This record gives sequence, C-alpha cells and structure tokens, in this order.
Amino acid sequence: MPNLIESILYNGRIITLHADQPRVSALAISGGRVVALGSDDEILGLVGPTTRCEDLNGQCVIPGLTDAHIHWQRTAAALQHVDLVDVPTKAEALARVAAQAAATPAGEWVQGHGWAQGIWPDPAFPTAADLDAVAPDQPVYLSARSGHAAWANSLALKHAQIDADTPDPDGGQILRDASGAATGILLEPAAMKLVADAIPPLTTEQIAGQMQAAQQLALSLGLTGLHDFDDQTCLAALQLLRERDALRLRVVKNFNKRYLDSALDMGVRWGFGDDWLRIGGFKLFADGALGPLTALMIEPYDEQPDNFGMVVTPKAELLDLASRASAAGFPLTIHAIGDLAVRDVLDVYAQLRAQEAARGLTDLPRHRIEHVQLIHPDDVDRLAELQIIASMQPIHATSDYEVADRYWGDRVAWSYNPRLQLDRGVRVVFG
Repeated sequence: MPNLIESILYNGRIITLHADQPRVSALAISGGRVVALGSDDEILGLVGPTTRCEDLNGQCVIPGLTDAHIHWQRTAAALQHVDLVDVPTKAEALARVAAQAAATPAGEWVQGHGWAQGIWPDPAFPTAADLDAVAPDQPVYLSARSGHAAWANSLALKHAQIDADTPDPDGGQILRDASGAATGILLEPAAMKLVADAIPPLTTEQIAGQMQAAQQLALSLGLTGLHDFDDQTCLAALQLLRERDALRLRVVKNFNKRYLDSALDMGVRWGFGDDWLRIGGFKLFADGALGPLTALMIEPYDEQPDNFGMVVTPKAELLDLASRASAAGFPLTIHAIGDLAVRDVLDVYAQLRAQEAARGLTDLPRHRIEHVQLIHPDDVDRLAELQIIASMQPIHATSDYEVADRYWGDRVAWSYNPRLQLDRGVRVVFG
C-alpha cells in the first residue's frame, strides 16, 4: 500500500462519520478516495516515495457538504446579476437596479434576484412603474427570493407581449390593477416564464462559464456535491464541464414535469451517469411559496380571510404523474410548503407506497418532500410512517420568520422544524 498512497493529511482534527473511527488525526488518499484512517504514526507509516504529506496544524477536516436542493444554473447566473437578497426596503432595491441599469446599454436586459416584499416596511408588492422610474431604457426582470414571484418593468412586459388581454397560465397568475393592466408582478413559475422566456438565452458555453466561477465559490465553502432542480440547459452545461474534466462538484440532476414523457420514452433510468453527474428524481410542485402568499393552506392566511394559497398541480394529477415515474423506477421530489400541500403530498405518497407494495418492491424508492415548511399536527408522524425524506432548508427559517409570524400566526409552532421529523426517525436532508 505505501507505494500507492498519493497524499496524506496528518496532525488534524478529522471528523469521519465512520462509526468505528469517528475522530482521527490522519488519513491517506489514493485514487481520489480515502483508503486509510488512523493516528499520525499509523498513517505516516504508509508514506511512499511519491506521497505528498500535508500538516494540518490542528485544523478541522469534515466530509464535503452536499446541498440537497439548489438551482445551480440560476445560482451561477445570480452571481452576475443584481443582488437583492435581504435588501431591507424597496428604495434600496430600486437604487441597486438603477446602478446596474446605468452600466447596461439601452435595450439590454437587467436581471436580479432575491427581493422579498414581506420584509419591507410596506409589504405591498412593487410595480412595473417603480422599475420604469429607474430603468426606462432596459427591460428588467427580478426574481423573488422565494423563486415563486417575479417583478418586471413595462419594457420587459412589452417584450413578453403581456397586456390586459393576456390570460393567466395554468398554475400561475399575472397580478393586475383595477383596470386589468398587468402590475409587473408574476406569481409562480408558470407566469414568471412568460417574461423569462423573452430574455435572450445564454449559450451552453456561457452557462458553463458561469458555473465554473460559481463552482470555485462553492468549493471554497466546503460544498462538494449538490442536487440540482433546474432545466435541461443546466444539464447540457454540466455535461460540457464533465466532458472537459472541469466538473469538480458531484451532481445529482433531478428533472421536472415537462421532461417526464421524454425520460420515459428514452428509457433513461434513475442513477444513470457516473460519480460526478448522474440522473436523480422527478420533481413536481404541489403549491406556491410563503413569500407571495401562494403556499396552499388548510385555513386561510391571517389578515387575508379569502386567501388559501394556490394549487400548482392538482392532487389527482400529482398522483398520476408520480405513479408513472415510480413505475419507471424514479423517486419523487415534490415541493410542498403550506400545510394543505404537505397533507396532499402525503396522501399521494400513501397511495404510491401501496402501489409499490403491490409490485413487490422491498427496496423502496427514496421519495422526498421538498421544504415541509408548515405541517399540520395531525400529519407530523406520516413522513416516518411512509418512509419519506424531509428535504428542508434552514435558511428559510431565518429569512421567512417575519412573514410566517404575520400570516401563519399560531401555526408557526409547527413550521420550520427539522427536529420534529428527526425525533421520529425521518431522514432529513438540508439545502
């Protein structure tokens, strides 16, 4: 073995997650894999003539982190766009857009991400007119932090051919004023894409370039793997990086509703790929999000007695799509934020588990609920009973608590709570 060891890390505090050796001071690497763990003396005894040894000087080493829910193409692009995350007022958001517009030629798009009107002193949705005042010569498209709303100016709406006669798409909504004119706010991806699709697309080469820059940031923070939920253009760029041996993140690539028929027709299988890039599960949306108040609720939002949120995919359609995917061997990853959405998805999974049992499956597919931001107390045990993974994002608890307190009231006692599921033996993954 000594002649095979490529590198050794020693004199460190190494957390292994290995039950027999949870803490060691040294490890040996060969062929890109950890091949030995132990004390400094034990591992340094494996040094060969070409082994590289690195003294950690007591530093801590942990396994690489995996983000279980990320939109990687969107994240990579956002690093090049206007940053509106945690901007405390509409005025500050507009100032940042104005600065970007001043540096952008007339007619070219200004894009940004991260605004959340719920944290502003005035939580009313902004308008196209607000953006027109600071960027009259560039089309502007700004996605919300939730990913379930967008804010566009009049020029962007014109490019997308959205006017008072444009119908709401299925599963989405164009907000309108009293006269029926679009206000500039688009709710849910189905409506957002009306404007997003009007933006000239980047080439695969350009997307891959943005990903390489984002990859360096991810690696610097200890992130070595991710589960992606973006579209086929993301997969194309990831494949380009893999072909060039430039992909340094291990990626599970999930796919969305519009690609199910193609995947089934092609006979693509879950897990197809290699250690760096492989096919994951089938993603569906049950509801919207808390930020735009479209998460699907059992009881209405506080202060909005007629608002129960939005159904993005009807329950019967969820079951049909999930059944087809499961029969082909794909695990499901279903977005559910409101308590009614979580209940509906659990009902779907209960029927799915019955179908899988009837097929004689013993190795159950690793189905997931994405987010589980609010669960009704009657449903807290059901993920464990059905062996469903809770894919949760701790950052939502800190970003959403003010809006949750305001619009969910006493229900927040059952929100943003991974411990509730961990104590029941549920596998919880973070992103």
